[in-house]
Amino acid sequence: MTARLALTLAALFLFVAVGTGAFGAHALKTRLDPDLMAVYQTAVQYHFWHALGLLAVAVLLIQRPESGALAWSAWLLVAGLVLFSGSLYALALTGVRAFGAVTPVGGIAFLAGWAALAWAAWRG
Repeated sequence: MTARLALTLAALFLFVAVGTGAFGAHALKTRLDPDLMAVYQTAVQYHFWHALGLLAVAVLLIQRPESGALAWSAWLLVAGLVLFSGSLYALALTGVRAFGAVTPVGGIAFLAGWAALAWAAWRG
């Protein structure tokens, strides 16, 4: 992944995070059962933190565009955002618990993304 793409995706993911957070706080608070609202809030929280992480990786890619480990870190964080937060949003909004089966795959992508960042840092 290039720095330009990573920065663009980070900005877009952060834009969507603000929107989903506001939507949950204002439109869903009275419509979702408390357990599904908690799932939605978890999705928003992980969405924000990992979009910020993607932003940090994008900034590092500007400094080290040749780093394959940083590029992998960015792609894995994107995959985690889509799979982890996306599956939790889908679960919360539809009540279909089967979406929860995808969530751990997104969590593994997050872990791998952070591990790739650590590898990039270690290799210096």
